[in-house]
Amino acid sequence: MEFGIENLWAMLLGYVLGSIPFGLLLTSMAGMGDVRKIGSGNIGATNVLRTGNKGLAAATLLLDLFKGFLPVFLAWRYLGETSVGFAALAAVIGHCFPVWLKFRGGKGVATLAGVCFGIAWPIGLVYAAVWIGLLALLRISSLAGMAAAVSAPVAALLTGYGQFAPYLAVIAALIMWLHRANISRLRAGTEPKVGGSAT
Repeated sequence: MEFGIENLWAMLLGYVLGSIPFGLLLTSMAGMGDVRKIGSGNIGATNVLRTGNKGLAAATLLLDLFKGFLPVFLAWRYLGETSVGFAALAAVIGHCFPVWLKFRGGKGVATLAGVCFGIAWPIGLVYAAVWIGLLALLRISSLAGMAAAVSAPVAALLTGYGQFAPYLAVIAALIMWLHRANISRLRAGTEPKVGGSAT
């Protein structure tokens, strides 16, 4: 099967939109400095929350989710089904490795949530249920995010969207790798809960 120009456009669209560092932009515009210099040094919503501004953290979460949803939605609408997985993968890669920040971005959990809803709402609902449910129960952001990421390809298989499971599995593996330090702390029992120190 040929790769196709549509897939190239999908990857470019996904990467460019995914690489917009909303957490950094919002905190800078709010006069809170560089969010990369506090907590975990991450540009995602969990680290933005450490500024003490819940509104900025919520806005970062929603915008990071949206930048995962939008390229997938546009790929579905204008480029065709075969390009959707490429848009999804590129959006998360863009968030995690943005060229504008020397390829040091976030960990992709919120962006993957948007990707899941963009692919199919049942996958998004499963992802959200696992993520929000575990976060509410355990208050450990990293564990909830990793569990949600792993649930995505499983949900795709169980809801009739198995063609996207390989892409979601690759994204889940990437998110697990980016959380390797968190995994070490979870094993040691030292991983902080939401509202604590760096994750």
